[in-house]
Order: sequence, then structure tokens, then C-alpha cells
Amino acid sequence: MTNLGTSDLDVSRLALGGNVFGWTADEESSFAVLDAYTAAGGNFVDTADVYSAWAPGHAGGESEAVIGRWLKSRGNRDRVVVATKVGMLSGLDDLRATTIATAAENSLRRLGVDHIDLYYAHKDDLETPQEETLAAFDALVRSGKVRYIAASNFTAERLTSALETSDREGLSRYVALQQHYNLVERSYEGELAAAVTAGGLSTAPYWALAKGFLTGKYRPGVEVESVRAAAASKYLDERGLRILAALDEVAAAHDTTVAAAALAWLAAQPTVTAPIASARTVEQLSDLLPALELELKTDEVERLTAASA
Repeated sequence: MTNLGTSDLDVSRLALGGNVFGWTADEESSFAVLDAYTAAGGNFVDTADVYSAWAPGHAGGESEAVIGRWLKSRGNRDRVVVATKVGMLSGLDDLRATTIATAAENSLRRLGVDHIDLYYAHKDDLETPQEETLAAFDALVRSGKVRYIAASNFTAERLTSALETSDREGLSRYVALQQHYNLVERSYEGELAAAVTAGGLSTAPYWALAKGFLTGKYRPGVEVESVRAAAASKYLDERGLRILAALDEVAAAHDTTVAAAALAWLAAQPTVTAPIASARTVEQLSDLLPALELELKTDEVERLTAASA
């Protein structure tokens, strides 16, 4: 377990993404995945109010509701760090004070909990003053409904100004950032990583497996049945194949999976505390679970870094 940013939240090295719960994973499958993840030592579950509003017939909140029913049925609320988000659900897609207050109550109800451990601004809102947004988050923290707040999909400039606003106004401060980052998508490593470091934050990167590409199941001539197949296959170029070859070597050296090796590379990066990955089935999850404990040697991290340059 590792502290997340400046918080006292002790989280596992792998966060479980909840975007599939109630969408491509039905309730029975979702419960099985959550059970297997926590049984293996994982404790950090990530969701959002907008999951899975994009699916036909869905309104959002489906993932939170599934997680809430699982928490209730297992009686393990105190052993799970629950993260959810506000700001991307239609009708609640800004960071105004009224939106944050309403969305938080909705999430608390669906999750069936009295507090959210980590509450993210899902994306930045350039139309609402940061003072208003942060004061609304601060009110939730002071009331005990939220333990810590965090940011997602922020630029370096906006993250820095938010932290400065909190410090100046005496308001709750973002403790972590969630950003797009993995072996094939490394734009985070510039100004944004510097801002995170300067602010004393840490990160929980999403799409840590590049929409499934870094599981190693996408290879030339191989057809994969998945809603993400087209998105993952776009990485099958010369660089992508070079990365897969390096991952194959590293995974073989540890007698582990390609996915676990890719997640371990990410976990070894400065500022990263817990990469986020999701699984529809226990079988998919089994490829990810070794990342909870897998630590790569320095030369292995460097080999993968070089392969993805």
C-alpha cells in the first residue's frame, strides 16, 4: 500500500476501473471481478457518475450503483477506497457549486455510503471560477461527505492555478491527478508531470493499458472481439510492435503477463501511485493482478522506456 499524493489514503499499486460495471460487465460479473480484486489485496476502486451514460438506455450512475450494491452485500466499505467523479454527466457537466453539491448527493446515494474517499473534478471547467469550484469541494470535505478531492484531465497551468487558489483561500486542495498516460501515450511527461511534482501530488493514470493494446492480445493478423478493438489496433505500428517485443521479454523474465509488465512500468514512473485498469471478467482480471506486487528492475524499466521512445 502507498499513500496517494498528500492524502492519508493508503491505496494498492493497481486501481480497478469501474467503467465496465453495469455496461459490458453485468452485475454478477462485476461482483466477481470486485471480489477477486479485493481478495488479491487490491483496495482502490475508481468510478464516475457518467459511467455508463454512453450505452443505449443508460442514464449514468450505473457503475456507482453496482459498486454500491457490492459494498453493501460484502460489508467491506471500510476496507475499500472509493473514488468517483463529477463534471461530465449530461445536465451536471460543469464545476459550478450547485452542480458539485447535487452530483455528490447523487453519487453518495447510488454508492450507498456516507462519504466518498476521493472525489474528482472529472474535467476542467473554464467557465466557472476556480474559487467557486474549490469552495464547493471544500464544503463537502468540511461536512464529512468527501475525504479528499482530486483533478482529472487538467492542464499543467490550470492544475497549478487551482492549487494556488486553494492555498491562497484556505480551501481543500487537490491531492492527486488522473491523466491519460501509458507506454504508448507519454505526453504527460512534460509540463503536467512537472506541475504534479511541484504541487506534491501523485497520479492515478487512466487508459493505463492503452485501451487494451498493452495486454498483448492485439497482434498482426489477430482478430479480437472487443468494443475497443479498433481503438487498440491503431497502435499496431512499428513502434507498437517494438514495445510489445520489449514487454514480451520483460514479462517472460518475471513469468508474468504482458499487461502486468506494462502496468509495472507505469507504476515505476515518478509521480505515479496507482495505474487504473478495468476488467470485464475474472479471467481478464487475472492478467492484471500480478501488477499489485510486480516491481521491475531498473534496466527493465529503461528497456521499456527506450522501446517506446
